[in-house]
Amino acid sequence: MDTAPAPTHHDLGGNPKYRCTAVEPENPALNDFDKRVDALRVVLREKGLITTDEQRLRIESLPPEEYFGLSYYEKWLKAMAAVLVSRGIVTWEDVS
Repeated sequence: MDTAPAPTHHDLGGNPKYRCTAVEPENPALNDFDKRVDALRVVLREKGLITTDEQRLRIESLPPEEYFGLSYYEKWLKAMAAVLVSRGIVTWEDVS
């Protein structure tokens, strides 16, 4: 009896639509938004206001249309906001 949970929309392993392609040897340049989001993540982690696991859970909890529609760093920002709201540090009104 297979009791493994069904994969969710963010679990793309083995999906032929998302097979790996050659990786560019250089990382793409980050724009100002990406750099700011990354800096915010660093500060929030250093202050103990967010953990990587909390951020990952919030990213993986995004509805499929947001998960596939947002950029990498937009997902990070939305996830960080969700963690801060869940901890009562800010409200959705504060971050909108």
